[in-house]
Amino acid sequence: MSAAPRAPLRIAILISGRGSNMLAIARAARAGQLHAHVVTVISDRADAPGLRSAAELGIGCAVVSPLPGQERADYGRLLAQAIRPHAVDAVALAGFMRILAPQFVHEFAGRLLNIHPSLLPKHRGLHTHQRVLDSGDREHGCSVHFVTEELDGGPVVIQARVPVYADDTIATLSARVQAQEHRIYPMTLEWLANGRLQWREGAAWLDARRLDDPVVLDAGAAAQAGTQ
Repeated sequence: MSAAPRAPLRIAILISGRGSNMLAIARAARAGQLHAHVVTVISDRADAPGLRSAAELGIGCAVVSPLPGQERADYGRLLAQAIRPHAVDAVALAGFMRILAPQFVHEFAGRLLNIHPSLLPKHRGLHTHQRVLDSGDREHGCSVHFVTEELDGGPVVIQARVPVYADDTIATLSARVQAQEHRIYPMTLEWLANGRLQWREGAAWLDARRLDDPVVLDAGAAAQAGTQ
């Protein structure tokens, strides 16, 4: 007897701005490249352009804005309350510009993913493209990782590398990195959807093997890597 087919992965996506990675995920799901359903898009900003883009795709949206002076834990409770009714299998941070409270991270542990525009653990935090240019790095990229309490410090699942050229600006470098973000984030979620990617005892496992080091792709390989 064959196994029953898996239900589509139910994803909530959190954004703060344009939501380009949100759109990449939603479009991959719509195209059948990702066995998933984006059930809600939530922003901490009512003016986030990504909300309109999500609505145009027919995705339900919500705004959970922090109150002035609100404690991080209290905001985390409101955010969790907005997500719980959707019975999600994964929460994807896609340019969500808030540090999450420990209670929120614990509730969604193993289901909470983020994409960061650097080759972690290098250049955690903000302004990564400028920092890469300032440091003279010859290589840059992006990382998808499970979220833990440590900022940009959770287990990294996959990275895509791009070269840094002598005449690069923040704009040219960020565009090159973002193109890879739009490839590896849906890819990672597809691994989660089909059971290849799992969270076990605080670590990422892929194909029943603990990922002590992430999968690493160069820009040329990233486009074909979805079948690997």
